[in-house]
Amino acid sequence: MKNLSDLFQSGIERTIYSYSDYMLLMELVVMEQRTTGPKQSEDLNHYTKLNLHRMQRLNKTVVLSESLKVAINQIQFPQTWYVLTEAWCGDAAQNIPVLAAIAKLNPLIDLQLILRDENPDVMDEYLTNGGRSIPKLIAVDGEFNEIFNWGPRPAGAQRMMELYKENPDKPFKEFAEDIHKWYSVDKTLSVQKELLGLLEGVSVEK
Repeated sequence: MKNLSDLFQSGIERTIYSYSDYMLLMELVVMEQRTTGPKQSEDLNHYTKLNLHRMQRLNKTVVLSESLKVAINQIQFPQTWYVLTEAWCGDAAQNIPVLAAIAKLNPLIDLQLILRDENPDVMDEYLTNGGRSIPKLIAVDGEFNEIFNWGPRPAGAQRMMELYKENPDKPFKEFAEDIHKWYSVDKTLSVQKELLGLLEGVSVEK
C-alpha cells in the first residue's frame, strides 16, 4: 500500500475545497467570465459555464444504486478522498457530483477537491498514459496510505478518448459533444459500478 504522507501533507500547494465551496468557486468564475487555472480562453469559459449547469443538474438527479449505498455504509474507518479537478473539465463535471453524493452518505468519507494546476506534484504521481488527465480521485486512510484511486473517466468514455487520440477524425469540440452524449445515456451508472468494485475490493475497517 503506497504511503502518500509527504505528498499530501506538504505537496498540496494552495486551497483545498469542500464540495460546497467548489460549487461556489464554479459560480464565481462563471460570474466573472473566466475559469480556473493559468490558461484562459473564450472556449474554456464556455465549457466552464456548461459544466456548472451540468453539476447543478446532477446534484439534483444523481441516484445511487442500492448495492453502492450498502458498500458506502459499510465503511468503518475515516478516509479522505482527494480529487484533482479544474472548472473547465467536462469529465470532472460529469463525475464529481457522484463522488459528492457518495461522501454525503458516510461521514467517515472526507471529500476534498484540489486544483490540478496548483498541485503538479500530486498530479504527476497520477498520470494517465503520461498525461495530466482529470478528474483523478485518490482515497487515503488516516495515515495517508492509498486505499484506491480512480479516474479520469469511466472505462467506456476512456476508450472513446483513446480511440479519438489514435484517429482524431473530427474537431475536438464535436468529439466533446459525443462524450457528453455518452454520459447522458449512461446516467452515472458506469462510474457507480466502477466505484462499487473498488469499494468491495478493500477492507471496510481498520
